[in-house]
Amino acid sequence: MESAIPPHLRCPRLRPKRCTDDYQPPVAAWTARGEAAIERVVMAYYGVQWRPGEEARAADASLAIAGQLKNAPGATATERARYVDPQGYENLIQIAYWTDVEAYRRFAKDASVEAWWSAPERESAGVGVFREVFTPRISHLETLFNATDQLEGIGALLGRLSDSDVQEHGYWGGMRDRIPSSQVDPLAASGTLSVYPDARPSRVRLAGHENVAVIRSAQDWSKTSAAERDLYVTNMQPTLRAGMDFLSGQGLEIGCYANRLLQNVDADGRPLDRAFGLSYWRSLGDLETWAEHHPTHIAIFGGFMEMAQALQGQFDLRLFHEVCVVKADEQLLEYIGCHSATGMLAAIDS
Repeated sequence: MESAIPPHLRCPRLRPKRCTDDYQPPVAAWTARGEAAIERVVMAYYGVQWRPGEEARAADASLAIAGQLKNAPGATATERARYVDPQGYENLIQIAYWTDVEAYRRFAKDASVEAWWSAPERESAGVGVFREVFTPRISHLETLFNATDQLEGIGALLGRLSDSDVQEHGYWGGMRDRIPSSQVDPLAASGTLSVYPDARPSRVRLAGHENVAVIRSAQDWSKTSAAERDLYVTNMQPTLRAGMDFLSGQGLEIGCYANRLLQNVDADGRPLDRAFGLSYWRSLGDLETWAEHHPTHIAIFGGFMEMAQALQGQFDLRLFHEVCVVKADEQLLEYIGCHSATGMLAAIDS
């Protein structure tokens, strides 16, 4: 067993971890490792939003974004996910990751890409589009996987898992303890979200604040046995959805700016046996408070532990998550033709 913090980012702790040196996790988990030369990564979510009946226009916008990402240097954009938001709008998000921030910047500044996003017709196409892009430092990022046979998310780009399972998980506070900068930094939020002065009702860009927390937490039940699938779908999924519904509907009250529970889909839009929650929080502390104390997350955590015990720790359900804490200048949040509760706009609208 090893520490989740990679060797080149370990330092004398000024802030102690919440587990003891001899702590043994109840189940094994691993973290993604990248080359020491990788200092920052890019996590980009490109969305299309539409009302029922606007499918054709939405498909055109989605194809345009897919074409941009297909030709983007250094990116992987292999995931598509869909959900219906509380306002009844369909949303399709395409995800891209980079481990080369400069390659991403060249892509974002490409004349054809910028021309498409800047075009006035984006504001009157009958569908909304949005960009939520984060460029966290590796020192402000952590990942966790419950198996060694499937790298997901930014882990797929980092390329490998830790040599052995990691110690800092299975207890409240493990998420923070896995973030390298938490050794010396409280990662407290400061400032507020604001709207750039040149914003128009149909084209809004937000200025983030220091230390916004982002979490993507995923489940893949495609390889489960019939018995395990039934246990997951019958017992775990409703509990998970209840927690996600709470955050989507009432999360602002506890510091959750935005939350989505997304179903992965293939290139033709068919649903896959994979899903993930994507949440943006005012601070890591707010996320931790919900995770440790709120009944909805306690139920999720307890349900997973019950499932693990029922299967004696031998299950084919694949779980992973990635958490990052991002500075104000590491956030691009732009919403064009979207309703006022889309993503982080909900926090401004409130």
